[in-house]
Amino acid sequence: MPFSTHPLWLVGFRPFFALACLSGLSLPVIWALYFSGTLTPPPAPFSPTQWHAHEMFFGFGWAVMGGFLLTSTKNWVKIRGYHGVSLIMLVGAWLLERAGMVFAGALPPLLFRISNNLFLASLVGMLLWSLVRHRQNDSFRDNYFFLIILPLFLVAKNLLLSDDHFHAGATMTMALFRVAFLVMIERTLTQFMKNAMQANILRNALLDTSIKLLALLLVFASLLPAPVSAWIGLLLALLLIGRFVYWQPQLAMRRLDIGIMYLGYLAIVAQLLLQFVDYRVQPAWIGTVAMHVFTFGAMGLIIPAMLIRIVNGHTGRKVVFDRLDKAVLWIMIAGFVIRIVVPQLDPAGYLRWIELAAACWFACFAILAWRYIPYLVQPRVDGKEH
Repeated sequence: MPFSTHPLWLVGFRPFFALACLSGLSLPVIWALYFSGTLTPPPAPFSPTQWHAHEMFFGFGWAVMGGFLLTSTKNWVKIRGYHGVSLIMLVGAWLLERAGMVFAGALPPLLFRISNNLFLASLVGMLLWSLVRHRQNDSFRDNYFFLIILPLFLVAKNLLLSDDHFHAGATMTMALFRVAFLVMIERTLTQFMKNAMQANILRNALLDTSIKLLALLLVFASLLPAPVSAWIGLLLALLLIGRFVYWQPQLAMRRLDIGIMYLGYLAIVAQLLLQFVDYRVQPAWIGTVAMHVFTFGAMGLIIPAMLIRIVNGHTGRKVVFDRLDKAVLWIMIAGFVIRIVVPQLDPAGYLRWIELAAACWFACFAILAWRYIPYLVQPRVDGKEH
């Protein structure tokens, strides 16, 4: 069997979800070791904090996002999708970026920039080409949000690694992920609730579009006056809360695999409210709490559940969360509490809680890697090609 026809290269979620598991179990642990001083970061033209933010968003986050979008876009526009050599090249570019981040201090600036942007630029270009070329067959009219935000990730990426614009880059990156998550949550929860609960959740075109447009505006928060971006964030949070009430959470919370998506939704709301509180009151305790409410609450809770669902469904297996799958989700819920809530009660033990939260990420994604990477490197069990 030629290497390029191996099952791993049949569709985008296979290699990139494997990379997401491996980076999810390792990157937070490495950061905890850096943070505690146990491990010394290699010389680099950026700070350890910039490395941490970059790798969690553009290493782990974009392994997930890449796998999801490479798989979903082909279904949205009804094409075969990228596979074989194309995926091998993208994975090579992702690995080159990780190596570039490790050896950045030894690389000429131009070579570092190439290594750091090759993966994302290539993937964004490929996704845009699919969406634009086949737009007449697109199942979702609001995919124009992806046409807007995907190129902006490149801008945010380079701002994040800039000494003068790190905060703007991190805020912009989080806002871009927030738009993507809101689009994804809206689509998937409508389907999940209908299939699993025989429930129709509120879908109002004006409300849904307003939510996504406000989220898009917040991508440019660093360019807006602080009061404007703060009040836009509050308005978005209030609209999300209003819609949440009509999404039948009392039914969703009966099932952990769906309820955790609702918890991720609420984490987005909480992050927006915390940003508003930070603007109005500027409490000393808030620090990076708002950012980590999003990364732990939205990304950390939603991604494992979506990974389990997609891997099972797209390899021909039943989408059923067994005890081990549910244990993984509980581990991440515990990680959220340990990282966000407990340090507010015991600030003196901050380092200990950082280490325990990293341990939760390690446990969660180590289990997912052990369990699901074998599925990703095998043919579908139902005999279909991809």
